[in-house]
Amino acid sequence: MNNKLVGVLVTMLLTSCTLFADEVDLRKAIEAAYPKMRVDSIVKTPFGGLYEVFLGGQIIYTDAKLSFLIVDGRLIEQKTKRDITGERLESLTRINFATLPLDQAIKVVKGDGSKKLVVFSDPDCPYCKRLEQNELANLTNVTIYTFLYPIAELHPDAANKSRSIWCAADRSKAWMNWALNNQLPAGNASCDAPLAKVAELAKKLGVSSTPTLFFVDGKRMLGAYPAKEIEKAMLDASNKKPGN
Repeated sequence: MNNKLVGVLVTMLLTSCTLFADEVDLRKAIEAAYPKMRVDSIVKTPFGGLYEVFLGGQIIYTDAKLSFLIVDGRLIEQKTKRDITGERLESLTRINFATLPLDQAIKVVKGDGSKKLVVFSDPDCPYCKRLEQNELANLTNVTIYTFLYPIAELHPDAANKSRSIWCAADRSKAWMNWALNNQLPAGNASCDAPLAKVAELAKKLGVSSTPTLFFVDGKRMLGAYPAKEIEKAMLDASNKKPGN
């Protein structure tokens, strides 16, 4: 092995060790400053010594010494106009759709049901109802799996409504009657509703608000997006392999 090649390899090794040390030190500094926050990943970007830190479901930026924080900012590549933050956040928050326990969700089939969509929804969330009434109602040939995810801090009675809907003789019909017509099932049906399991799943997936949508390629979408954008996301997902 010639001396020039040895020099290149040594330089690469020293550089990689330095980067690794910087990331380890930065993680320690962040965890010390914010002990309640879990740091999921730290990656050095090619832009001005910035480090991308993924924690709490969001991306922040800082330098190696944690001398500043950029929160709720978007990193845009000037030449291409690419939204680097958006692309990275989409990648970091993808899930494995195939592992979702769909038996814990309400299943509604429209048309041939060939496309698939998962929604985490709170029965008392106004945006969830808006999504159902104005957007999902316009989708065709789709199977929608709705995980009832009542958020007690915001809607104290949502868990009771969720149990009433889940325990109905026809829970799919009961959900649609509530979402579209504001009508709950009659009577006081009781059963073992999987609300605790869904809450645990939501925590595992980092779902903290409703509505949250998931597509078969693992992509997530937050909020009541227009039907056209949901349709496009479903089409894009069907053309990708999970995890890509």
